[in-house]
Amino acid sequence: MLITRRLEFDAGHRISTHNSQCRHLHGHRYALEITLSGDIIAEKGVAQQGMVMDFSEVKQIAKETLIDKWDHAFLVYSGDTPVMQFLQTLDNHKTFVLDVQPTAENLAVIAFGILDKAYRDIYGNHLRLEHVRLYETPNCWADAVRGAH
Repeated sequence: MLITRRLEFDAGHRISTHNSQCRHLHGHRYALEITLSGDIIAEKGVAQQGMVMDFSEVKQIAKETLIDKWDHAFLVYSGDTPVMQFLQTLDNHKTFVLDVQPTAENLAVIAFGILDKAYRDIYGNHLRLEHVRLYETPNCWADAVRGAH
């Protein structure tokens, strides 16, 4: 069985090597879809009976491990020296430094890696992260799929 939870967050970035508008500082309303696989919990008397995982638990784990760190932050490539220097002049600015350009593709792969460590099979139903889809805009997204990145 597969289940998916969608969460949204706002963040700024720039692709310093891009040849078009994305080389400028800007932001997006990102959407992140998290797809988990697992058996439906059949154990009677537990709150999760009939579920793979409670959607509120999916959300809570994603918020604690990823969303709260990226939401309203500037996602910056560590090699983007001018922007790194600029951000350091801003007191208490929320910045998340990456080892790669903050493209949708790279962010999806990073999100998958972070979330894959966070979702654990605590109910014995073979819970596993299968897929992360990161929407940069409503019409543009990147998929990170288990075994494919």
